Amino acid sequence: MKSLMKIAVLGTCLTLVSTEKANSQDTIILQSTTSTANSGLYKYLLPVFEARSGIKVRVVAVGTGQAIRNASNCDGDVLLVHAREAEDRFIEEGKGKSRKNVMYNDFILVGPAHDPANVASFSSISEALLAIAQTEARFVSRSDDSGTHRKEISLWQDANIDPLPASGTWYLETGAGMGATLNTGVGLAAYVLTDRATWLAFNNKSDFEVLLEGDPALFNQYGVIPISPKHCPNINEAAAKIFVDWILSEDGQTAISEFTRSGTQLFFPNASKK
Repeated sequence: MKSLMKIAVLGTCLTLVSTEKANSQDTIILQSTTSTANSGLYKYLLPVFEARSGIKVRVVAVGTGQAIRNASNCDGDVLLVHAREAEDRFIEEGKGKSRKNVMYNDFILVGPAHDPANVASFSSISEALLAIAQTEARFVSRSDDSGTHRKEISLWQDANIDPLPASGTWYLETGAGMGATLNTGVGLAAYVLTDRATWLAFNNKSDFEVLLEGDPALFNQYGVIPISPKHCPNINEAAAKIFVDWILSEDGQTAISEFTRSGTQLFFPNASKK
C-alpha cells in the first residue's frame, strides 16, 4: 500500500482548549459526512470530547451536499464535511463563521480481483477512468451529491470523460451512501471510488481489492465550520466553539490520530494547515 504521506504531511495543531466542563444539559448538532460516521470515528472520538467538556454531540450523518443544506437551514451547530469549494461557498454566503482543516485521508479505487479494465496497471486515476470508459467496465457511483460523489465527478472531468450518457449501462448510479454503494459494487463486480476509511470498515469485501491508490488527485481533506449565529441566531454558539476549539487542539488532533481499525490509522490530523 502506498503511503498517504506521499500526498500530504501530517500537521500538528498547537491550539489550546479549555478543559472546563460546560453545563451538563448542553448539546450540539454536528452535521457531518457518512464517511466519518461509517468509519466509527465518532464512536471513538465523541466520548473523549464529552468527558472533557460535558457537552453532548448529536451527529447527523448524511452526504456532504445534504449536510451543507441542513446547516444552511439552521439544523445544526457545526459542519464537518469534505468538499472544499462548497465549504468556501458556505462561508462566502455568510452561513459559517470560519473554516479550518481538521484531518485528511484519501480516496481509493476498488474493484474485483479480475480487474476487467486492468486499472491496477496505472498509477493515474485519470488513466484508470479512461480505461474503464473505453472497456465499458461497470462502475458504480454514489450519485448523491456527497463529498465522494463530487470528487468522483471532478475526476471524470479531469479525465475529459462524461459518464452520464452511459448511465444505466456500464455507469450505474445508486443515489445512496458509501456502504450501500460498495455493496452494490460488490454484487455487480463493478469498480467503486470510496474513501479509505469507509473501505477499511467495510465488512463485505468479497474478492474486491484496492486497485489504484496514491495519486495526489485522490487526496481527501476534511474541514470544520461553526455555523454563524448571524445566519442562525438559535444555534448553541458557545458549545459549538468549545467543540471546534477542541477538535483543532493538540488533544483533539491526538485523539484523531489514535483512531485505528485493525491497526491501521484511518484519519491524519492536519489542523495547522490552512
